[in-house]
Amino acid sequence: METDVRDNPRRRPKGDKRQRTRTALLAAARELVRETGFEQVTMEAVARRAGMTSGAIYGNFKNRDDLLIALSDQYWAPIAPDVAPGSSFAEILAALAEATIATLPERRMAAVGYLSGRAYALGQAELRKKVHEATAHDYAAGAEWLRQTTKEGDLPMAPETLVRVIHAMSEGLVLQHVLTPDLVTDDVFRAAFAALGAKER
Repeated sequence: METDVRDNPRRRPKGDKRQRTRTALLAAARELVRETGFEQVTMEAVARRAGMTSGAIYGNFKNRDDLLIALSDQYWAPIAPDVAPGSSFAEILAALAEATIATLPERRMAAVGYLSGRAYALGQAELRKKVHEATAHDYAAGAEWLRQTTKEGDLPMAPETLVRVIHAMSEGLVLQHVLTPDLVTDDVFRAAFAALGAKER
């Protein structure tokens, strides 16, 4: 009987091991950030929590700034719904609302770390540059996605502006939901996205 290489740790590709190491380090970092806030977390503490050496964490992340960006990429990734090309703007926004609602359990788990990381970044000029670069990259990708997905002339504003509006709205809704879930329910998400997509009468 043939054995799947995934069932045998010795036969797993090295790239697979590196990815598993990185994933374990990010999970350990997330736990520590939730317990103490990002500012108190050291690279060595993350390695210890993951049961690894300092060499393992520095082999995957250059420094704490790099770790923070990776945490955000892993646990607070941009939301991209699955919609068919040529969908109406209203259909896209309805799909975005549902995709955002679907992320709420994970966002709730990551919110403390996300906010403490953002607060930390405010006082770190170099880290703010990296956050700016990562956000600009996500905005450019989002604008291109809107251009490719929507019908021509269906957007209420330029895609580059619209992606920022959608991001600001969804972030605000998500964070307020985390704080007061009974006040910002799923129906509020749906209503907000529908209002953005409503045609002028």
